[in-house]
Amino acid sequence: MPKRPTRKRTPEEIRREKETLYAELGSGLLTLGQATRRMRKIVGMTQTEYAEKILKIYPRVLMEIERDRGNPTLETLEKIARPFGLKVGFVAKASHLPGTEGGEG
Repeated sequence: MPKRPTRKRTPEEIRREKETLYAELGSGLLTLGQATRRMRKIVGMTQTEYAEKILKIYPRVLMEIERDRGNPTLETLEKIARPFGLKVGFVAKASHLPGTEGGEG
């Protein structure tokens, strides 16, 4: 499949994309697959490039994770998180936060 030409984004646009990613991660709005795909898109790489050059995992593993079908190891999750300065952990879904419907508080 040929690569679609993309317009070069400014550092400010990339910064805003990262801020949006971090906010949505913190709110529990993204699945692991959605977040992983978003990270890859922010750096502007194909699945193969990102998997092999950045994450050092097989492209097929990345493809499955992005489809929310993978069962990644903790080591793989840490590899996905590291380029964005993230750590693997637990985040409450928005519906379970204190002060929200269904949450304690």
